[in-house]
Amino acid sequence: MTQNALRRLPLVASALVALAATPAFGQSRNARPSLSGIWQALNTANWDLQAHSAEPGPAPMLGALVAVPPGPGFVVGGEIPYLPAALAQREANRKNRWTDDPEIKCFMPGVPRASYLPYPFQIVQGTDTIMMTYEFADAVRIINLKDPGEAPADSWMGWSVGRWDGDTLVVDVTAQRDDTWLDRSGNYHSNALHVVERYTLRSPDVLLYEATIEDPNVFSRPWTIRMPLYRRLDENAQLMEFKCIPFAEPVLYDRIGAEPSGN
Repeated sequence: MTQNALRRLPLVASALVALAATPAFGQSRNARPSLSGIWQALNTANWDLQAHSAEPGPAPMLGALVAVPPGPGFVVGGEIPYLPAALAQREANRKNRWTDDPEIKCFMPGVPRASYLPYPFQIVQGTDTIMMTYEFADAVRIINLKDPGEAPADSWMGWSVGRWDGDTLVVDVTAQRDDTWLDRSGNYHSNALHVVERYTLRSPDVLLYEATIEDPNVFSRPWTIRMPLYRRLDENAQLMEFKCIPFAEPVLYDRIGAEPSGN
């Protein structure tokens, strides 16, 4: 070995030590993956979690502008296991979806729907808590990484308690109101809903999202949805203000004080 090569050995060794100490993509110094950033689903899950074909929208005169796009489905196994009575309610929801979907009324979306609305959301990761803020309806939730105990009351976005399972963030969500749906097609739940989310960083810009849904009042067994979420890489990526209540006021309040039908 030449003298020049010998002189370079300490430098090579130092570089190897530094490389070994460098976190992998998306990892913080405490070896937990950093999920911070702005993410968005690019799919048709909000239209219908199950596989579906294209169909007309609620306003035929608008043509393709509000038509329902086709989707391959995001339910593992393909089927949502409704109880018979609950399936009848789901069909009633579907029949009235263009007027009864809580999204039309600007209700906060709940979990898991907040993750696959056609709007971005931001993750801000801390040591003991993780905050998720959503562009739609200015919804926000805090994920506690230390168990805070039972939820004080049901709420739109529920009560989220998180933990790390290796490199996957697992979030247990309970205490949600029953005023939200799972998609625009009428898939729904009761206030007994229990959701277990899993967030796994697959690459610097792709987050695998899984949610296992359990509700003994509506479903015969737990079932799971799975989809990728993508990091927004726009140079000026940010959450914009989308206060949708003014757009929902005609739906919510126009009939207040109206004359009874038939007069």
